[in-house]
Amino acid sequence: MGSMNDSVRTCATADGRPLSESFYGTAILMLRALLVALLVALAGCATPERPPDQVPLPVHVPVPESTWWQVDSDIGDASLAAKESARDYARVAMDNWMSLVQKRTEADFIPWFTGYWTQQWLAIKVAWYKLSAEEGTDPTVMRLAAYLQEQYHDRVLEPVAREIDPDVVREQATKLYVQLLGEQLQAIPLHYGVPSDQFDRRIKNIPAIALAHQSAPSASLYQIVHADPITRLPAYEALIAQIRKDAGSTGAGPSDARISPVAKQASEKLVARLITSGGASAAAAVVGGIPGAMISLGAAGLGAIEHESERPKLEALLRENLDPVLEDMWLDLVEDPATGVMAGVDHLSRQIEGSLDKTVTQPVTFEPVPQGIPLPGEQSFKDEKGDDEALPDDGYADE
Repeated sequence: MGSMNDSVRTCATADGRPLSESFYGTAILMLRALLVALLVALAGCATPERPPDQVPLPVHVPVPESTWWQVDSDIGDASLAAKESARDYARVAMDNWMSLVQKRTEADFIPWFTGYWTQQWLAIKVAWYKLSAEEGTDPTVMRLAAYLQEQYHDRVLEPVAREIDPDVVREQATKLYVQLLGEQLQAIPLHYGVPSDQFDRRIKNIPAIALAHQSAPSASLYQIVHADPITRLPAYEALIAQIRKDAGSTGAGPSDARISPVAKQASEKLVARLITSGGASAAAAVVGGIPGAMISLGAAGLGAIEHESERPKLEALLRENLDPVLEDMWLDLVEDPATGVMAGVDHLSRQIEGSLDKTVTQPVTFEPVPQGIPLPGEQSFKDEKGDDEALPDDGYADE
């Protein structure tokens, strides 16, 4: 047993060292290498992060001013295109609105107004207006106009507004303009290679909503095209509210002031007729009681027959007054830049395009022409004649 242990101890490697000594030496070297690698890794993890002020900033790409002029010009063109599309939508909607108003006028208001019992009732109202008028005044026409105005609104404008409301058309046209403008703006920075952050800063400086009241909220082009939805933008709400207020609209169609001329013109021409043809009924209203009822019943039969024979003339007279005024009302709703269905679009486009005009329009400077250089279209005598060739004698040389 002892001889075996002695043989292990004396077993040597090729270089003459004992086997056990070589093995342990190699293990120690490997352990040292592992410890070094571990320390290096720990040192890397413990390296402090670069402070924020040393974080590399994004590279600023300079954009030539000439490129910005082209960008602004394209923004203006995009606004014009969006406005035309919104105008086409509004015009089609208001054409349909006008068609419904005319149909409802023919089907409801004209038959009601020219009916026998309506005429009798209007005659009574005319008589009552005259009896209640103060001395020296005659408000008959205005009071009758107010009554007819109310009837036209209830019978025509309000039912039509349930299908096509000019207030809704105005808001839809404004939203369509903003939507189309926003879609076209997305392509402009890509077309000119302008960084998106610089383009956003550019359109943030372009006003889009700026009301006359200093306390009213305002909005930039960037805000209106990025608002989702735009109805939540305070400046947009203020703009729509201001337009509604200026138009005097209640949301059920055009303002009562627009239909007042219809009633006034019709009543001025018909008051005399109502007083004459409805004389018996007016007298019955004044007398009252059983005598008044006898007068009314006695005249009703003959009056109805006469009225029906003259009703076509009354209808033609009413149409004559209604048609041009309705046409004017349609033009106001479509074309008026302050209160029409394009009022919102007109305000936005006017602000945007007006601001762009200031940047796109460049001042033209003229440099002085150096002496001796002929202007375009002029000829130099020196080019055509020799230096020693004299000008033609004009007769004043000797003097």
